[in-house]
Amino acid sequence: MKETFFRTLSWLHTWAGLLVCWVLLLIFFAGSLSYFRHEMSMWAEPELHRGAFQDYQVDQIANQLQKGQSYIETHSAPTTQRWLINFPTDRSPMLSFAWQLPPEKGQRRGKIEQHTALADGSGVITDVRDSRGGDFFYRLHFDLHYISAITARYIVGVCTMFMLIALISGIVIHKRIFKDLFSFRQNKGARSWLDAHNVSSVIALPYHLMITYTGLITLMLMYIPWTVSTAYPEDNQAFLKELNPARQTEKASGIQAKQVRLSQLLPQVQAEWGDAPIKQVIVSYPKDQNSQVTFYQNTGKEVTDESSILVFNGVTGELKYASPHEVSGTVATYDTMMSLHTARFAAPLLRILFFFCGLLGCAMVASGTLMWAIRLRQKQQKAIDKGEKASRGLRLVEGLNFMFILGLPLGAAAFFYANRLLPVDFATRSAWEVHSFFIALTAMGVWAFFGRSRRHWQLALMIIGVLYCALPVLNAFTSPSHFIDNIRSQQWALVGFDIVALLLGSAMLFASTRLSAVVKTLQKPSRKNTASTEKVRRKQPDPSYANELASSSPLEEAKS
Repeated sequence: MKETFFRTLSWLHTWAGLLVCWVLLLIFFAGSLSYFRHEMSMWAEPELHRGAFQDYQVDQIANQLQKGQSYIETHSAPTTQRWLINFPTDRSPMLSFAWQLPPEKGQRRGKIEQHTALADGSGVITDVRDSRGGDFFYRLHFDLHYISAITARYIVGVCTMFMLIALISGIVIHKRIFKDLFSFRQNKGARSWLDAHNVSSVIALPYHLMITYTGLITLMLMYIPWTVSTAYPEDNQAFLKELNPARQTEKASGIQAKQVRLSQLLPQVQAEWGDAPIKQVIVSYPKDQNSQVTFYQNTGKEVTDESSILVFNGVTGELKYASPHEVSGTVATYDTMMSLHTARFAAPLLRILFFFCGLLGCAMVASGTLMWAIRLRQKQQKAIDKGEKASRGLRLVEGLNFMFILGLPLGAAAFFYANRLLPVDFATRSAWEVHSFFIALTAMGVWAFFGRSRRHWQLALMIIGVLYCALPVLNAFTSPSHFIDNIRSQQWALVGFDIVALLLGSAMLFASTRLSAVVKTLQKPSRKNTASTEKVRRKQPDPSYANELASSSPLEEAKS
């Protein structure tokens, strides 16, 4: 505890945010991209960019079910565990037939083979490159990578709790929260970074609070399991069955039986749902006595994260389960919070707003880490001016800032370039797409070891900006349809990908240009300070970015 409540919360706000800031930056960055996971997955499969896109047609459902079942029966292996028929949706406008093979040794789930039907019904596209697409960034923001999912989720949960503490303490200590919303002073060194931190925090404050709290809610039973163990002390499976009875399927009996025709179940589905669109049909253990058919309704425009389903016996066609129309207040509250976090219900404009707020979250964390480095260097500046080296802690903070603030966007660009440049028939190409992300991130860490001055930041921003601006050109050369073709065919998801890439690239290039202007200004010192500046440069030939920022504004100004 400090001498005053305000100083105590200031200390809490600082350390709650800084101890996990780089993990939070990764979570915010990957989570923001996840709002367009389906669009990124679509971009990552250029083989489907021409001839496969189609709209959902109610009058064709029976025919598509019949065609899909016949196709899967003909081409899938006898040991197939599940059949999947995916109907077109707004965000994934394709009809596909898939089946899941039994898991190999050491695998939790078997491989899914997916073939996409052509829009004119003339055939099926079978050769599509293996890619994680947008699902990689979605899983990354809560499962991380290269470590077990359970461990990763505990790490993310701890970081999320620290984030929530930092937000609440930040609100309490913010004396001018509304005034700071409109206050940004350029070229004021540390004061400018503090303003950037305040503005990025306050503008999207409702979003930051919502996304942080609901992030904890999504895995609450994992973080607080005692409620379940208390109510169900001997059998957790009873809790899962009561929570979601539709997912408790019987195991395969091993006794063959005739599979019901899926199109024959359609009248029962329409009697329950009317003309509500169908998203997916899954057949578990096909041609087995315990076979089960599940219809999933497309609830994409509703504020819900729960699936509305109908479960049928796969042999007799008898309806076994239907999602209830009314649920308890507790379930409805939890479902709403989950839906707000995932934003699956969001229309394109709302999803863009969520994405922008997510980027503001990245800016909030990044500006906080930069401001921390500036203050650390200001405290050591006198000793550094005398020729002493910066502390290891300061060098580590500056290096991690360089690595994560620049490495994350570079890693995303590397992921997309690997998607298009790796050979299509490369056996482990999806894994190497992911590896390329972390290789680029590590490369920025190595770069930071050798130099972190303004010139290094400027060059890195320029490289990243050029890579993003060149993504539409890469797409034009590696896809059957380019930017103009996509506009003509009204494929707005692909058009939007190119536009966002150009905007992000332009922002990087603009930031690089601004840093270049600052460098030129710093290279023209006044005659009075030329001698002293030369002495400092001899003692410290490669100043860090934080050092240059710190030299332009005193610490007292940043604290005001």
